[in-house]
Amino acid sequence: MTNSVKKQINVGIIGCGKISQAYFDSGKKFALLNITACADLDESVAQSKAAENNCKALRITELLNDPDISLVINLTIPSAHAAVNRDILDAGKHLYCEKPLTVDLEDALEVLALAESKKLLVGCAPDTFFSAGLQTSREIIDSGRLGPIISGTACMLSPGPESWHPNPGFYYLTGGGPVFDMAPYYLTALVNFLGPIKSVSAITSKSFSERVATCEERYGEKLPVEVNTHASGTLLFHSGAVITAIFSFDVVAASHSPIELYGTKGSIKIPDPNTFGGPVCSIVSGEKNWTEHQLTRAYAENTRGIGVADMGQAILENRSHRSSGALACHVLEVMHAFDKSSESGRTIEIESQPERPAALSASGLD
Repeated sequence: MTNSVKKQINVGIIGCGKISQAYFDSGKKFALLNITACADLDESVAQSKAAENNCKALRITELLNDPDISLVINLTIPSAHAAVNRDILDAGKHLYCEKPLTVDLEDALEVLALAESKKLLVGCAPDTFFSAGLQTSREIIDSGRLGPIISGTACMLSPGPESWHPNPGFYYLTGGGPVFDMAPYYLTALVNFLGPIKSVSAITSKSFSERVATCEERYGEKLPVEVNTHASGTLLFHSGAVITAIFSFDVVAASHSPIELYGTKGSIKIPDPNTFGGPVCSIVSGEKNWTEHQLTRAYAENTRGIGVADMGQAILENRSHRSSGALACHVLEVMHAFDKSSESGRTIEIESQPERPAALSASGLD
C-alpha cells in the first residue's frame, strides 16, 4: 500500500546489513519517507546499497552532520545500539532503531531521557504488530466477542538458527538468545492486545555449552553459548490477564500456535507475530468449530519499516507514534526480567508502564 502525502521526512540509514533492504523498501512504499543517504563502517557496503536504492553513500559522521536529514534509522548490531543511538540524538535527529533499543536497560533509559531533553522522538522495532493478522486479531479482541482476556500462551519454539543462518554465532553471545532475538515480536504483540505487563516470574536454562553450525557457510564450526537458550515465564498484565510464555532455541519441533488468548466467552488463535498475514481463528462458547476470519486490516504483505512511516507522520502531525521508545524500553525491561527472575527465584515487578499503542484504522496509515 502506497500513501501519498504533501510533506516528506528526509531519512538516513546507519548500518547496511541484510535487514536494511526492508527499510529501503519502506521508503518506496510510503511516500512521506525520503531515504536520502546511508552509511556503514564498511563503506563499500554502503556504496552498494546506495546504488541499489538511489541514494547517497556517506560516512557515518557525514550522515549525522547532514542538515537535511531529520530522522535516522539505526540498523547496527545490538551491542552498538546504545552508542549509535546517543550519537544520532546528539546530532539533533529523531531516532528509529532496530530491536533491541539497547542491550542494557540502563542505556535504554538514558537514550529516552536524552531524547526527551532534546525534544526528539525515539522509535524502535518490531513494528509487525501493525500487520493485518495482528490488527485483525486486535479488532476481534476489542469487539468483546471473546469477553475479557483472562489467560493465554505465547510460544516460540525452535532448534536455533545454526542450520540456516550464514553467520549464526552471534545468536548465542551476550545480547542474543531466544528472548532477545525473538521475544520482542511476541511481547510487543501482547502489549498491543492487552496493555502493559505488571510482573514476570520465570525459569531460564542453557542446554548446551556450545552448538555446532550446520549451515553451508559455517558447517562444522563450534559456536560458544554465553546466554540461556530456553526461557519459560508467567506474565501478569495490568489488565489482569495471565500469559504463559516460552521462548526456546532448544526444541527440535513443536506444534503450538504462536499466540493463543483465552477470554471469558471464547478463544483466539493469533498468527506468527514475526509475519504480517494470517490465519486468525476464533471460537466462542456454544460453537463446535473454529472460525477463520477474513483479514480486515491493511498490510497483509511484508511491510517492515511501517513503524518508521508512522513515526514520520507523528513528527509531521505532532502526535504520539505506535512503535515508541517507551514501548521498546518496556519490552526490554520484561526481557531482562526473565533471567533476573530465574536467578533470584522471585517474581520481578516491571516498573515501566507505557500506553497501549493505538489501533490502526481499516485503511492503515492515513
